[in-house]
Amino acid sequence: MFERLSAVEERYEEVTNLLCDPDVISDTKRLRELSKEQSSLEETVTVYREYKLVVSQYEDAKAMQEEKLDDEMREMVKMEIAELAKRKEQLEDRLKILLLPKDPNDDKNVIVEIRGAAGGDEAALFASDLFRMYTRYAERHGFKVEVLEANPTDIGGYKEIVFSVSGRGAYSKLKFESGAHRVQRIPATESGGRIHTSTSTVLVLPEAEDVEVEINEKDIRIDTFCSSGAGGQSVNTTKSAVRVTHIPTGIVVSCQDEKSQHSNKDKALRVLRARLYDYHMQQQMAEQDATRKSLVGTGDRSERIRTYNFPQSRVTDHRIGLTLHRLEAILEGEIDEVIENLMLHEQTEQLKSHAHTA
Repeated sequence: MFERLSAVEERYEEVTNLLCDPDVISDTKRLRELSKEQSSLEETVTVYREYKLVVSQYEDAKAMQEEKLDDEMREMVKMEIAELAKRKEQLEDRLKILLLPKDPNDDKNVIVEIRGAAGGDEAALFASDLFRMYTRYAERHGFKVEVLEANPTDIGGYKEIVFSVSGRGAYSKLKFESGAHRVQRIPATESGGRIHTSTSTVLVLPEAEDVEVEINEKDIRIDTFCSSGAGGQSVNTTKSAVRVTHIPTGIVVSCQDEKSQHSNKDKALRVLRARLYDYHMQQQMAEQDATRKSLVGTGDRSERIRTYNFPQSRVTDHRIGLTLHRLEAILEGEIDEVIENLMLHEQTEQLKSHAHTA
């Protein structure tokens, strides 16, 4: 482990020096790549350097313990050794996690698609609740949210809403949200007070950069049409809405959120690029391991991952058996505890896997 850490530190220093090189500074692509690499190594190097300092202090304290000391000083040294030993162990555990293989998409921005599924109007209203939850969560973390496409209903829900979340580490935080989210509550339209169960699906895609997914103009068909509002009522008499079809894969993306056809086309291509990136990644993983399973579920939109129970103010994540009685706060974007537990579960499973194969 320590040989790998030394190599990481050496590479970090090399990259830092390269970033001061005038040839690198003048090469935008190279500069961006090295800046990303430096950023990805920074936490590991910082923790490793603290670890080396703590080890040095621990060894000095142990050596001091062998000297002739009065009782008071000996007790102080003993306490210091205990504290340093505890910190040393904490840093070792952290370094083991930092050395785990990183998801190459973790630092990417994301595109999130939420759709009302089973439950009609109630499912669409819940899709709106989920959109609000993720928007509030993004605001708390300083992420930027941009709506790319929305298909609202007459009563304030969404049949479908697609939006981007931009900010460092957005995918690492939100990637566990893909799946079916179930809500149990009494609809406003239910006169008998019966609890209904509805579902909305969430799909989180890493946003691909132009260099990662090249879209050949010959492979796409672009159709334009008039935008329409809730209930199909025309809200735009010009053909500003855009539908992009990727012919080789059959993937179709529509966007009518902007008044400009050009803006709608740009947004549609962003979504298409993310879906193509995910499409190719899924194919690669299937080829590498036909029986692969995610550490916290398959991420398939048909898989029920979480239940939001209003009568009991309860939220349960079924993948890790976590139940919290803080539904209102969670729907206001306070989902850090859920996400942190999912991340911890993934890391624990990875550590077990590495220990088994070591």
